[in-house]
Amino acid sequence: MRTSVAELIADRIGEMPAGERRAAQTLVGNYPVIGLKTVADFSVAAGVSSPTILRFVSRLGFQNYPEFQAALQDELAEQLQSPASRAGIPARRDASGIPPMIEATLDNIRETFRHISARQLDDIVLLLSNRRASLYLVGGRFTDPIARYMAAHLTIIRPNVFHLAGQESNWRDRLIDMGKRDVLLVFDIRRYQDSLIRFAEKAHQRGVQIVLFTDQWLSPISRFARHVIPGRTGVPSPWDSSAALMVVAETLIGGLTRALEAESARRIREMENLR
Repeated sequence: MRTSVAELIADRIGEMPAGERRAAQTLVGNYPVIGLKTVADFSVAAGVSSPTILRFVSRLGFQNYPEFQAALQDELAEQLQSPASRAGIPARRDASGIPPMIEATLDNIRETFRHISARQLDDIVLLLSNRRASLYLVGGRFTDPIARYMAAHLTIIRPNVFHLAGQESNWRDRLIDMGKRDVLLVFDIRRYQDSLIRFAEKAHQRGVQIVLFTDQWLSPISRFARHVIPGRTGVPSPWDSSAALMVVAETLIGGLTRALEAESARRIREMENLR
């Protein structure tokens, strides 16, 4: 699977000058739609010049703007695929005898972490370690088990962690308690869930800081998120794999445990004594 435009941005945004960085942030926040518009429209949306947009595209490794747009169009087509459209994918073993599903899953994990910087992981851990913040976790039809799993661990490490389960109306009832110091962790992969998008937008309007765990094609929630973690999900199956996102979640759980070492150790001991 080729590297997505979003992954290229994650790899190279650190070396971009201010104007190109604004172009990158505008694209990630309106992915991939703004990149499918004309150079002039893209430049207006980003508040930079047309030459800056072209330099940004070149920095990502594209020869010209049409090539850049073609890559985004291919991604959009992949993003809209349903499990039915991916049925019948061949799953042949290679010479090593390793099942293609396992090989693809391991590759997804490697590629996911190749495009996530250590600094971003550290920044997210710092955000989650704020004792004055409440943490809320929610996922979609197939990703909510990761949210529930992560919440179960974070509840042991620190107080005020809430997994938002059940219907969307139940999530909305929690908005009244959510404010600017709080953090919402959302798991959303293709085909993106409208209820999650609506909820994230409402939380964003209340100033809640959002951490989005998504796929390489980026959920629309990215436009509301402070941090976006794009995980590889494609495998030789009608179904996407969330294995890479689970490893990201476990990495953050471990990082937060170390960041709150004294507190988490005390809480674990006290919980054991209460059993």
